Amino acid sequence: MTPTTKESQRAELHKTIWRIANDLRGSVDGWDFKSYVLGMLFYRFISENLAAYINKGEHEAGQTVFDYAHLTDAEAEFGRTATVEEKGFYVLPSELFQNVRRRAPQDANLNETLERVFKNIEGSAVGTDSEDDLKGLFDDLDINSSKLGNTVAKRNEKLVKLLVAIGDLPLGNFEDNSIDLFGDAYEYLMQMYASQAGKSGGEYYTPQEVSEVLARITVMGKTRVNKVYDPAAGSGSLLLKFAKVLGPENVGGFYGQEINLTTYNLARINMFLHDVNYEKFDIAHGDTLIEPHHWDDEPFEAIVSNPPYSIKWDGDANPLLINDERFAPAGVLAPKSKADLAFTMHILSWLAVNGTAAIVEFPGVLYRGGAEQKIRKYLIDNNYVDAVIQLPADLFFGTTIATCIIVLKKSKSDNAVLFIDASAEFKRVGNKNKLTHGHQQAILSTLEGRADAAHFATLVSNEGIAANEYNIAVSSYVEREDTREVVDIAELNAEIARIVARQAELRISIDAIVADLEGDR
Repeated sequence: MTPTTKESQRAELHKTIWRIANDLRGSVDGWDFKSYVLGMLFYRFISENLAAYINKGEHEAGQTVFDYAHLTDAEAEFGRTATVEEKGFYVLPSELFQNVRRRAPQDANLNETLERVFKNIEGSAVGTDSEDDLKGLFDDLDINSSKLGNTVAKRNEKLVKLLVAIGDLPLGNFEDNSIDLFGDAYEYLMQMYASQAGKSGGEYYTPQEVSEVLARITVMGKTRVNKVYDPAAGSGSLLLKFAKVLGPENVGGFYGQEINLTTYNLARINMFLHDVNYEKFDIAHGDTLIEPHHWDDEPFEAIVSNPPYSIKWDGDANPLLINDERFAPAGVLAPKSKADLAFTMHILSWLAVNGTAAIVEFPGVLYRGGAEQKIRKYLIDNNYVDAVIQLPADLFFGTTIATCIIVLKKSKSDNAVLFIDASAEFKRVGNKNKLTHGHQQAILSTLEGRADAAHFATLVSNEGIAANEYNIAVSSYVEREDTREVVDIAELNAEIARIVARQAELRISIDAIVADLEGDR
């Protein structure tokens, strides 16, 4: 499939989703309505994904006209156990999206039908290894919510429209892996609603090009990584970039934790939407700083994260935290009002010896004093900071702040930090700045070369940073290019003198012309 075809299909998809959102939103807040669109999109995905999987097996076995969607539920029961073991869930033929959609206009109890279907899909995993991955996935799709309408009839009317609209989306063929329309649809919705709702700090959605830079930084020089991790996983898009960068078969497992329940559900849905099977991901719900869920899985070879900026946390109000093995080495905890470097210390603690971490940080953590300066001292003195990259302003939804990326490593080849000023590496697209492929490559190739580049990168020894009071702001080390025009004062004065002389000549000429005219009268 050509890039042009891809882009035209993507544009058509985005246009259709926008129409659905505007047609159906009504009284439902955009951010809430996202859950209905995504939930129904997910329902369609797992229905079609499961049917395609079963059909393929039967077709390969010689049953060329077999179609799972046309079986009775009783006939379909024979494959339940084996399918749940392989896929992690089961959907009976009568409960497949396409069949429920077909009957929906005549189903006076559509809300009850959908409630039963969602309960059955989650129930198919109970008692199996995939139970935790399916549990509560449809919780945010509240089909009995008054937000959809004041009466059951009105709610069902909206649900029918939603089923039809989602069913009509041009999502392509599952056999065609050259385009990920489900993933695109999901990410467009996230982008659209994150932008409209103005969610603070971009915490719900990290733009794709930023995600890609982070992933590529952490796998530089590698073709495979064992386990990838994000302690503030959000919608899971950062983790899923590894599947795109390396290929899903070259990522051993996807691990993450998310504190927001809705976003946690979206992250798990996103894994399924991108065809990451249940046994390859482990997304946990909870506060990573206080109750981390992956002690048995760390260390991780690649860690990426865009944690919430400068949020409050327990800090030294919790006497247990200073002795926590993740935070204790620095001898001080991140301030209670700014948890940024607590995430950084957590990430460093769980980073493998041969691993790399790339973290989006609020700029203040680079230069503020107090406890944060002491944590930076620990990081620099122990040679854990590999690079600091200044990003352009206005990249993230919900904030115009110019963030930065801190790159951490436990095994470095030198005792220095590479500072990269990528603040001018962007193109204005719509109402946001964007890192194009060329901008991404400029950052990555400079990082790989690890050498000075005029007005763009400076390699600074750890001793030099210590002498500068452990300030690691990029602007302290990379001199901005002076783009002001150099003016030659002597040449300028000579030009002014020429202009003045010329003016005098013109005045004399004009006076002569005027005198002639007056003499002719």
